[in-house]
This record gives sequence, C-alpha cells and structure tokens, in this order.
Amino acid sequence: MGDRQKAMKNQDLEQRIIELETKVAFQDDTIAQLNDELSHHQDSIRQLQEQIRLLGSRFKEIREHMQAESEGSSDIVHEIP
Repeated sequence: MGDRQKAMKNQDLEQRIIELETKVAFQDDTIAQLNDELSHHQDSIRQLQEQIRLLGSRFKEIREHMQAESEGSSDIVHEIP
C-alpha cells in the first residue's frame, strides 16, 4: 500500500471517528434532555397524586358530613309530635 493510499485510509478513519464522536455527543445531549424531562414528569405525577389524595380526603369528609346531617334530620323528624 502506498503512502497516498495510507493517507486516504487514515483520513477516512479520522472522518469516521469524528462522525461517531459527533453521534455520541448528540446522544449524550439527548439522554440528558430526556432525563430532565422525565424528572419534570415525575414531579408532576407526585403533585397530581397528592392532589388526588387530598381530594379523596375532602370527598370523604363531605360524605361523612352529609351522612351525619341526614341522620340528624331523620332524628328531628321522628321527634316532632
């Protein structure tokens, strides 16, 4: 193999290495962006879960209050002469 062919082969290898390094850098950036996005989604899910828990608690309180009122009004009706 002549010097010229070796030089061309080296240039081809260098170009391939540069392309691979570029792809790896792009993939690293993409992974970092996806990780950030995933973190934001996890935070949103935690907030939504907490809101659902609070709504469930509030719904239970309202239901119990309404049942107590309903039972209380039944007693009053029975007490009226």
